Amino acid sequence: MTRTKERAEDTCPLVYQCRLSLSTHTVSHLADLLRRHLKAIRSRWRILSPGKIAVIVLAELRHDQRLADMAGGNNISESTVRRWRDEMIALLAAQAPRLDRALKTIARQGGEAVLIEGTLVHTHRRTGKADRKNYSGKHRQHGLHFLALTDERGRLIRMSAARPGRTHDNTAARHDHILAHLRAASLGALADLGFRGLDNDIHAPVIVTGFAATRAHKLTPGQKEANRVLAVGRAPVEHGFAHLKN
Repeated sequence: MTRTKERAEDTCPLVYQCRLSLSTHTVSHLADLLRRHLKAIRSRWRILSPGKIAVIVLAELRHDQRLADMAGGNNISESTVRRWRDEMIALLAAQAPRLDRALKTIARQGGEAVLIEGTLVHTHRRTGKADRKNYSGKHRQHGLHFLALTDERGRLIRMSAARPGRTHDNTAARHDHILAHLRAASLGALADLGFRGLDNDIHAPVIVTGFAATRAHKLTPGQKEANRVLAVGRAPVEHGFAHLKN
């Protein structure tokens, strides 16, 4: 090894541009939410305009950009970006419709059924006791469980609150009283086999889940055809989830 008295060159921060693939309508919607919120709390001044704040928050949520990078590129503190992000998330969450009202809206528009599905959003592994409840044995990954309802075209109606990754689909549906809300709105639901046992009404079932084969009982041709038709009807909910995660 050789020693040198030469000093490393001074580093300077570099700022680069990144394209945000979102519509101007989305940015305007968030900016309007923030303007109304600032007016309600009588906050007269922010270091940046609501439109620029909306872009920063969307960039952080869309690209998972580091808070420190977003703060350095806009000459603000990291804590300010974190506060703006949490504020925007709260404003967006307040816009979510109640489950009963969302289902009644679908019924008024002539809808007869909705699509229900549970999914796991992958997260980093946590430390301590909080790690175990977020581990999904089904997916063999850590994450958070979400329950979503879409219309027959796959357009998102409602997304449930985040639950630990080990939560079963039926447990989440019972906690949200999905079955009772569907009956009140006179709607049916198409679901996968993970929701078997949620609706035990044989004569007038609300939730259709298809047939499951066992070692002792093989599916008949009619049951296989029913499962195929159900899978075709449920395809839009998978597309909706893919679009949501993208």
